[in-house]
Amino acid sequence: MSTAADVIAIARAEVGYREGRDADGDPNNIVKYSPEVPGLGWAQGQPWCAVFVSWCAMKGDASTLFPRTASCGTGLQWFRDRGRASEYPAVGAQVFFGVGGTFGSGGHHTGLVYAYDANYIYTIEGNTNTSGSPEGDGVYLRKRSRRDPYVYRYGYPAYDNGIVSADPNWGGSKPSIPQQPSGAEVSLARVAAAARKDAPAAGTPKSYPEGVLLVERALVAEGLLRGEYADGSYGTKTLTAYAAWQRRLGYTGTDADGIPGKDSLKRLGAKHGFTVV
Repeated sequence: MSTAADVIAIARAEVGYREGRDADGDPNNIVKYSPEVPGLGWAQGQPWCAVFVSWCAMKGDASTLFPRTASCGTGLQWFRDRGRASEYPAVGAQVFFGVGGTFGSGGHHTGLVYAYDANYIYTIEGNTNTSGSPEGDGVYLRKRSRRDPYVYRYGYPAYDNGIVSADPNWGGSKPSIPQQPSGAEVSLARVAAAARKDAPAAGTPKSYPEGVLLVERALVAEGLLRGEYADGSYGTKTLTAYAAWQRRLGYTGTDADGIPGKDSLKRLGAKHGFTVV
């Protein structure tokens, strides 16, 4: 059975993935997704947001529920042809971005909606970055205003168990508030101790790998840590990334030293699905 939860889980696991880089160190649109999707190998080296959605659908056993294309505009038309396009968000919907221009409305960028509320959609997008560009460098979690004209349309896959939609004409349901995964816990004392022990040590010691990895994945999702450094070791890259998170929250000086404190860690956990104990 193909469900929105299946496709969303596949997409979320890719958050932090980054495309290749050329000889000058610039992103080059070389990704693992294009060669793995039958018929889309030709798109390697091209903008890959739509390919990413096709890949997630394929991995989530939902290939027939999504357009298989590298074109955002073609993808939107695919849903329109089936009477499954809407101006309202839905959990597991494919969202299409952009108004007018060379690529036409809805043809600029695309991603997957994993949740929505009265004001925002919460998405997983490939080929973007922390500023939401349609020409970014990886897979990121994004939060976008529902009323932004750039958020153009949604395509509703025909999931076996239906779809949770804000569309009043769809027979949907109440808005979906982002739900954090249950059960994941991070010990403040242990992760702070790991920061003090791992960072200055040689190699890649892992004093508290299960908790540190949850923190690192959250920092990756925030665009503060590259995915390859999410390895369970609270090394210097993680220390620097966490310090950037603290500064983002308004901390300065020694309060932004990269060692987790109760408030900053709780706020990170609230956004990314773990409880601080």
